[in-house]
Amino acid sequence: MEQVPGSPKEPQGPDPRDPAGLPDCYRHPGSETGISCTRCERPICPQCMVSASVGFQCPECVRGGSGTGHSASASAPRTIAGGSLHDDSFLVTKVLIALNVAVYALVLALGERFVSEVELIGYAYSPQLDEIVGVAHDQWYRLLTAVFLHQELSHILFNLLGLWFLGRMVEPALGRGRYLALYLLSGLGGSTLAFVIAAPNQPSLGASGAIFGLMGAFVVLARRVRMDMRPVAIILAISLVMTFARPDISWEGHIGGLVTGALIAAGLVYAPRARRRLVQTATCAVVLLAVVVAVLARTAALV
Repeated sequence: MEQVPGSPKEPQGPDPRDPAGLPDCYRHPGSETGISCTRCERPICPQCMVSASVGFQCPECVRGGSGTGHSASASAPRTIAGGSLHDDSFLVTKVLIALNVAVYALVLALGERFVSEVELIGYAYSPQLDEIVGVAHDQWYRLLTAVFLHQELSHILFNLLGLWFLGRMVEPALGRGRYLALYLLSGLGGSTLAFVIAAPNQPSLGASGAIFGLMGAFVVLARRVRMDMRPVAIILAISLVMTFARPDISWEGHIGGLVTGALIAAGLVYAPRARRRLVQTATCAVVLLAVVVAVLARTAALV
C-alpha cells in the first residue's frame, strides 16, 4: 500500500530511463499513468480522472479553470465508474473508519460478551450466552457485524491504515455509492468464504476481508487506466504472503474479500456506458445472490 501525495505538480514528460515511458500524474507525482486529459492533455491518475463524453478530463478542465479557454462541460462530471463527484472525495472512507472505531469502543466498554454476540462464527455452543450461536443458527447478521469488529489495538490500527490508503485511491475513482457497495459486499464475500470453508466453531472478526476487497478493486482500476502494474503486483504479493505466513489469520476472509472486490470493480468500471447502471446493479446483485446461496448451502450441511 502506498499513500498518494496531494500536492500539485507541473506535468512531466516520459522519463527516458523508464522503458515504459509513462509520465507521472500532474497532481500526484510518483503515480505513473497512461491516461491524459482529453482537453489539456495533462497526465491524470485514477484519483484525478473525471469521466467525459469521450475519454477522461482533469479536475481543472471540468471546473473550467484549466486556462484553455474552454467552459466546463454542460453535463455533470462523473467518475470512471459513473459516480457523482463531491467536494469531499473521502467522506465514505472517513465514515467507515469512524464506525470501526465506535465498535472498537463498544468492545472495550462491554467486553467479551459483546464480541461473542456479533463475531463471525458458523455454528457452536457459547458458554457466555449459554446457547447455540452462529450464522447457521439464523444469525446472518454476523456476516456483516464481524466486518466492523476488532479486539486488539494493533489489529484495528493496521486495518484502518489500509482502509485510509486504499480508500483514498478507490473512493474518488468509483464515487460514494459504488464504493460503499463494493466495501460492504467485499466484507460479506470474505465472511461467506470463511463461513463455508473454515471450521464451524472457529470465530473470526475484522475488516480485513473488506480491505482486501479494496485491494482487488485497486488492481482492477490500475489495469483499467493502464498504470504500471509492477508496483501493484508487488503490493498484492506482499499482502498475500503475510496472509498465509502469519498465524491466526483467516486467509479465507482475505481471499474471499479480494476476489469479491475485484469482480465487483470489474463490473463497475468496465460496464458499457449505454448500459452502465444495469450492468453495475446486476454485478452487485449476482454477488449478493452468490452469498445467499453459499450461506444456505453451508447451513444445510451443518444443521
